[in-house]
Amino acid sequence: MSIDIALNEAAGAVNRLLTDLLPPVDGAENRVLDAMRYATMGGGKRIRPYLLINSAALFDVYSEYALRAAAAIEMLHCYSLVHDDLPAMDNSDLRRGRPTAHKAFDEATAILAGDGLLTMAFEILADPKTHPDGQVRADLVLALAKAGGAAGMVGGQMIDLWAEKNELDIGAITRLQRLKTGAIIAFSCEAGGILGHASMAQRHALISYAHDLGLAFQIVDDLLDAEGDAETTGKPVGADAKAGKATFVSILGIDRARDQAKLLGQQANSHLDMFGAKADPLRWMTEFVLTRKN
Repeated sequence: MSIDIALNEAAGAVNRLLTDLLPPVDGAENRVLDAMRYATMGGGKRIRPYLLINSAALFDVYSEYALRAAAAIEMLHCYSLVHDDLPAMDNSDLRRGRPTAHKAFDEATAILAGDGLLTMAFEILADPKTHPDGQVRADLVLALAKAGGAAGMVGGQMIDLWAEKNELDIGAITRLQRLKTGAIIAFSCEAGGILGHASMAQRHALISYAHDLGLAFQIVDDLLDAEGDAETTGKPVGADAKAGKATFVSILGIDRARDQAKLLGQQANSHLDMFGAKADPLRWMTEFVLTRKN
């Protein structure tokens, strides 16, 4: 199976579940649900759900459990995009080739939609439908809270805003991206191990894979911002340079940044050796990340 087919299958399954989890309701509150659906169903490659589903498959986790956890991480990811696009943050008008949530609705509704998606992600993980073992559910909730909070994605976003007026060296940029992007990717991989009662060695291997993959992902993102075009990427380009942000590309240059991404991809795959051929879908993702155009 190719990565494109595997990604499409995972995305299709997650999209169907997201549709079921976000049905229309009667009353004025339906507007925020419209915005939540808009934010989650507007395309996207569903990379994080793919990672979670295929990490869980290493341990033969029941597919419905993995799928629900995958929907939760996609909700949290989409919440972060909605808030990231707001005028107070990146002030973006375009996301995935269409107007951002605050442009399609309004700023207040977009904020509430992000809040709703974030909250619902934890609701899904805490539901017994996600796993019959209460300790597993608690571990999932704890891991996602750490990955999404001040010691993870939120902290990374704060550093990113601070960096607009302060210079960062390569070590600081690496830390920023490990928090802002890498922590959620790491959760996506570790969650498969949590669902499957994996050993700590197996969970650490998945986390190490995810950390290297996450940095490679961000370097490619920086390359696309420097070299890509809005029509292909589906979002504005050149924003980092315009904002004066230090990135992997601005410090390393395009050629060295591309080489570093390749090296990180090789390191990522090396962490999967203990899983043998069963981890091939994760190795396919590494190649996909390194060669993506949007």
